[in-house]
Amino acid sequence: MAILLAVAVQPVRGQEHPPRSGGAPHGVADTARAMGMDDMMAGPLGIPRTREGSGTAWLPDSSPMYALHWRAGAWGLMLHGNVFLQYIDEGSERGDEQLGSVNWIMGMARRPLAGGDITLRAMLSAEPITVGECGYPDLLATGEFCADRGPLHDRQHPHDLFMELAALYERALAEDLAFQVYAAPAGEPALGPAAYPHRPSALLNLFAPINHHWHDATHISFGVLTAGLFGRRWKVEGSVFNGREPDDDRYGIDLAPLDSYGGRVWYLPSGQWTLQFSAANLNEAEQHEPGEPRIDVFRVTASAAHHRPVGENGWWASALVWGRNDEDGAPATHGVLLESTLDLDERHVFFGRAEWVGKTGEELALGVQRLDEEVFTIGKLHLGYLRQFAPLGHLLVGVGAGLSLCFVGDRPEPFYGTRFPVGFAIFGNLRLARMGMGAAHPAPHAPEQSAPGAEPGGKPARRHERAQGASATPAGGVPPGRSSVI
Repeated sequence: MAILLAVAVQPVRGQEHPPRSGGAPHGVADTARAMGMDDMMAGPLGIPRTREGSGTAWLPDSSPMYALHWRAGAWGLMLHGNVFLQYIDEGSERGDEQLGSVNWIMGMARRPLAGGDITLRAMLSAEPITVGECGYPDLLATGEFCADRGPLHDRQHPHDLFMELAALYERALAEDLAFQVYAAPAGEPALGPAAYPHRPSALLNLFAPINHHWHDATHISFGVLTAGLFGRRWKVEGSVFNGREPDDDRYGIDLAPLDSYGGRVWYLPSGQWTLQFSAANLNEAEQHEPGEPRIDVFRVTASAAHHRPVGENGWWASALVWGRNDEDGAPATHGVLLESTLDLDERHVFFGRAEWVGKTGEELALGVQRLDEEVFTIGKLHLGYLRQFAPLGHLLVGVGAGLSLCFVGDRPEPFYGTRFPVGFAIFGNLRLARMGMGAAHPAPHAPEQSAPGAEPGGKPARRHERAQGASATPAGGVPPGRSSVI
């Protein structure tokens, strides 16, 4: 991270690199220039950068972006982050309470290279320190280990220090076709939706979904290679990767053979929607007890995400995600979640998540051997509110609270002491201000601004066309060498 942010800032002069094919549609380019961003807002085929999620995942084009942007010579630099300071009290006999911090920060650097763009990313988390090696209370969450507790249950494990260390290269092959290659010693393969820390629909919910290990738990995989082809509305990609879950030493990089494989298909009906279907064979993915052989898992996921502007400064983001795990020697289980965040006016933010999942007695760590292979249908409902204050420089500060209601059913009830455990959390939140706060929304329907007959995303404008009229200080932008909030 320090390397990404320590690059010497140099003056920016209009266009510092030669024209290339696959520029932005006029609507996207005009919006970018108005925000002082220019080429940072459009990739190959004119696809807006707001589409970028975790790894190589896609979000709807109309997604809000919370980041700080500046330039250093030919490099465009961005900083993202989300920090909570929370007190959690999860009820029932298996619940717990904790004062801690869920957090992550990501630095990104991008520049033109060989007719395309290269992007470098580093994403870090201090959670091994701020929530401890055994994570934070999250009733009905399961997965991974802690040396002090063994298999984790009713807690969410901390993220590793290195959440992502990756390089991504993209280049247009033709007017309507491009390719990308992604390599990461720590990163995310082509499996599942955008990981929950990166989904706007989960942005202000500090809790990980109890479906996490059915949907997007591979977002921290130590060793990933991904390649894909894409157009303006679709992408097909495949990965080879290390599918083993990280160990309980959260400070290292657990490299191992890239012997898992998977693939994913994306389709965007419009700038407000993304649809994905993916499947992967995870070799030696999970280990239920220390010292036991690891278990292969075949995982299938499908998801739909919808984002739209609300009023002058608000937005509404929702996601529906389904996943299926088929472990060797165990019954297949399914999990579904529906989550949504409604930001009315950059002041009042409401969020919620409803989940259903089937987990075995062994996964829930009930400790009764005859229940190990039995699948229990459990659920969790989480609702919350954040009061966000006016920007403090480039930062947004807010305070909020959330309530959770769990559904454990008749059979697990004796272990929890109630069928309906209740929990709550109070928290403060700190993150960077949103792209274009106080400015117009990025156009969610770029096709409407394109030439008649052009497919969604618009026909790309040539790079030199966008350069015309551009100056060292774009209209509404910032002077060379200065930062802007995006």
